[in-house]
Formats: sequence, C-alpha cells, structure tokens
Amino acid sequence: MNGGSGINMKEKIEEKKQQLIKLTSDFCDKCVDSEYSNLCEKLISKMSRKRNVPFMTGGIEIWAAAVIYSLGQINFLFDKSFKPYVSANDICNYFGTNQSTVSQKAKYIRDMFKMNCWDAEFSTNKMKGDNPFSKLVMLKSGLVVDIDTLASMMNKTINNREKKDLNGDSTEEPANKKSNQKNNKQKYLNDY
Repeated sequence: MNGGSGINMKEKIEEKKQQLIKLTSDFCDKCVDSEYSNLCEKLISKMSRKRNVPFMTGGIEIWAAAVIYSLGQINFLFDKSFKPYVSANDICNYFGTNQSTVSQKAKYIRDMFKMNCWDAEFSTNKMKGDNPFSKLVMLKSGLVVDIDTLASMMNKTINNREKKDLNGDSTEEPANKKSNQKNNKQKYLNDY
C-alpha cells in the first residue's frame, strides 16, 4: 500500500464519520436530547479508530440507526417509564431501515465495545447516577460491601485499636505511641 492510498482511506473514513455524526445529531436533536447526541458522536469517533472501521461497508443510515439503537439499549431509551423515550420502531422508521438489520448492527457495536447497562463510558448521566453497583467495592477477601458500610467498618476498627492502645494495652513509650498510631491507621486501612 503506498502512502497516497492510506491518506485517501483516512479521508474516506473521516467523510463517512462526519456523515454519520450529522445523521445521528439530526435524529437526537429532533427526538431525544443533546446528551445522546454527544454519546453518539463519541461512539462514532471510537468506531472510526478501529483497524477495520465497521461503517465503511453497508448503508450509512443503517449504521446511524444502529449507533442510536445500541446506546438506547444500554440506557433504557426504549422503556416508556424513562425520559427521554423513543421506540426502536421510531428509530428505524426515521432512517427508513429494517429493525432486524439495525438490531444486528447494534449488537455488533455493543459487542465490539463491550457495552452494557451502567457502562462507564457510554451511559447517560442519569444512568450513571442510578447505577446500583457504583457504591459497591470488593475487599481483598472477596466480600462485596457497600462503600458506606466499609467506611463504618474501618472507623470502628480504627477506633477500637486506638482505644486499646490508649488504655495501656500497649507497652510502647508515650513518645512513640502517637507516631505509631498514625502508622497503624494506615495499616488498618490497608487491611481492607
């Protein structure tokens, strides 16, 4: 491959990328919101950096619908109890595409980027805020706890150890006791 054809291919990718961004932005402006528009642009940009850019083959309208569809699936866009709400049929009708084809392309996109509900990169702010897993942490032991519970457990452990040290259960010199208490706090924190 010579240098000229590589540049030509980059230009083609950029051109298709801009077409795709325009199509998705127009839909989002009319039917959804600016946050979805930004997420679409982010996803399209990420797709354009793949070694084999998926939207270089197939209809551009299908890919536009699939980008919105894939983001909609992980952000509950198709659920009437959520705002904004748009049905899968609405997306496909807007772009004049077949829902089966769009659904397949959307799955391809979700699989490509390992997208799922509460995805850190492609979730809406509302979804990130509603994420039931955002406050869970795994301890070294493998136990999963709520971060608020962990903070409470750590404070109790530290306070119990400090009380034990202050009650004379320690044979340390008083001058060393204070600096060791500070070091012990860090040690207790590392235990979690």
